[in-house]
Amino acid sequence: MTTRTMNLNFNMHYYQHHIGDYKAATIHLNNDQDLAYRRLLEMYYDTEQPIPNDIPYLIRRLRIDGQSIQCVLDDFFTLEEDKWHHARCDRELESYSIFRARQKANGSKGGRPNKPTGLPVETQAQPKKTLTTNHKPITNINTTPDGVSDVVWSDFLQLRKTKKSPLTQTALQSIVREAKKSGWTLDAALQECCTRGWLSFKAEWVQQKTNIDEQNRRRLL
Repeated sequence: MTTRTMNLNFNMHYYQHHIGDYKAATIHLNNDQDLAYRRLLEMYYDTEQPIPNDIPYLIRRLRIDGQSIQCVLDDFFTLEEDKWHHARCDRELESYSIFRARQKANGSKGGRPNKPTGLPVETQAQPKKTLTTNHKPITNINTTPDGVSDVVWSDFLQLRKTKKSPLTQTALQSIVREAKKSGWTLDAALQECCTRGWLSFKAEWVQQKTNIDEQNRRRLL
């Protein structure tokens, strides 16, 4: 039996949710079971690990009754070595791990800063400063920015297109500035936009989210 291992050197901020596929696969679930499935998927991606075979622990963490949790585990997951595996989740995590390893390898060559924003820093205080390769503004919004995955960039452009708000150079520069202000990479900022359906990104939005998440985490302790 093959043991799966996950890369814990990073956190997965985003995953694709295919609404049609999900509805078709879960149409037989009641409301409690549907909620249990969603929270199990979020736990899987958030921890980047299979679900532990510990119902009391899952009841406490997910705040769902044990019968609904067990029903979903039996229906959608496979028990291996006392861990509940989900085939789709494992594939997504493996792909993401490979992508991050490739990004790390590129960074080790000295071609990118420790916290890439996908766009170099511009400053008003020194307007005559010569820009290096790593500090060139994005001049072509049709090309995936440095440090952003092709999938995330494509998803974000599609989001803007769906909402009939084509991406402009000015809008992208604003997202880059706000991502830098919040300490996020451009890739992470765009992932958050895709997840929440945002057309833009503001540092204050994610700061509020961080504060709420921290309050919720403390309540669970």
